[in-house]
Amino acid sequence: MLVINPKLTPKQKALAINLDPDIYGTFAEIGAGQETVRHFFRAGGASQTIAKAMSAYDKDFSDAIYGKEARNRYVTQNRLRKMLRYEVSLIEERLSRENNPGRKFFSYANTVTTINFDKTMKGHGWVGLRFQLDEKEDYNEIVFHVKFNENDTTLQQETLGGLGVNLIYGAFNYSDNPRRLIESLYDDISTDNVEIDMIDFSGPAFSYVDNRLMSLQLVKNGMTDAVIFNPQGNNMLPADILYKKNIFAVRGSFRPVTLVNIDMFEKGLEMFMKDSECNFDEKEVLFEITISNLRAAGDIDERDFLDRVDVLAKLGYTVIISNFSEYFRLIDYFANYSSGEIGVAMGVNNLLDVFDENYYKNLSGGILEAFGKFFRKGMTVYLYPYKDPETHELLTSTNLKVSDNLKELYKYFKLNKRIVDIKNYNPNFSEIYSREILNKIANHESGWEKQVPADVADMIKERGMFGYKEELKLKQFS
Repeated sequence: MLVINPKLTPKQKALAINLDPDIYGTFAEIGAGQETVRHFFRAGGASQTIAKAMSAYDKDFSDAIYGKEARNRYVTQNRLRKMLRYEVSLIEERLSRENNPGRKFFSYANTVTTINFDKTMKGHGWVGLRFQLDEKEDYNEIVFHVKFNENDTTLQQETLGGLGVNLIYGAFNYSDNPRRLIESLYDDISTDNVEIDMIDFSGPAFSYVDNRLMSLQLVKNGMTDAVIFNPQGNNMLPADILYKKNIFAVRGSFRPVTLVNIDMFEKGLEMFMKDSECNFDEKEVLFEITISNLRAAGDIDERDFLDRVDVLAKLGYTVIISNFSEYFRLIDYFANYSSGEIGVAMGVNNLLDVFDENYYKNLSGGILEAFGKFFRKGMTVYLYPYKDPETHELLTSTNLKVSDNLKELYKYFKLNKRIVDIKNYNPNFSEIYSREILNKIANHESGWEKQVPADVADMIKERGMFGYKEELKLKQFS
């Protein structure tokens, strides 16, 4: 007989933590009341768990405890980590290990802002836990950022409290399975109520964890629409790197990165910088891979995912993983963070998909609604030519063909320079196709190395990416 273990309620989880005599720590919550700790008080047996609970709500008082913040920003990751480490240091300072054998100390903290009175800003915040799994080990940290979707302060507070309980319970019960831990954060909470768009694991318990894979779980599980990480592999908060920036994006499979991808990016970015009249510090460049692309061959292959991301990181690019199968959703996402210029580099074949009405059957306004979001003010498509592998015809914005009923719309966007051809592209790259490169690698054929950047070819060989085998070398010299 199959027995399905039901998910515990927040009260049951809080009680389980309270009944563990070895778990002991503090709660510091700023901005939305003491929503997490109240679950532990109400569950019973809290005296064995709670060393201290506080809410340094007043900014001056908070500064006196944790220090001032740059630009007086209190809802930040930096503030949260300060809180976690300060509170743990107090526990270590005030409690003797000799008098508390076996105790695993922790500090839970959050710093959030809930929805404002006019409901123009829904609220967001940082939640984190610093904890031990063994009294003799160093501390671990789990930190994540939340965006509230509910339109009521009380509901947001309740959601925050549940998230906090789930985090603490998950940390002490699922640290050996971070994927399960991430899933458990939404126990008794709907993904419609709150979004987690950045998460970071650190410490000895997570020494094997690749935070890029943890980010992938957020998108894969529908906890957020997109995640971003820099070339160093660090998870980045989208709001931090996109806010008020001019954004240039390139979408692709990047399996592997080819000379066409680089030429499209470099020539498109050059035009975008000139058109938007922005300097280096005012722009953000993103290479986007969609979840649907990662799932193209079935279930997501995490090794394949890391291979693609590692190659882009090697080239110094920032990566965004999204569930935006339609381009207009990507542009809409960027517009939520910035009112600056937006540029997207794409090939002719991708633009033809944009003009395919079948993609927009789920929209009440159909393709017109999609175009209203995609071709918004300040957005430009930088179009890279495509040479048909069968006819060898070179397709540009001038000779590509869209459906008869969309021709006038296409002309409108072209005349208003929402669609422009990438100039000075390298014609020698026009017959490079990533699928052919993959086939050559898989079939142990030579010649593909000249169609990708040199660093990429070296990396593929060194790490055996995309099916590369050592036999390829032997075949070349046989």
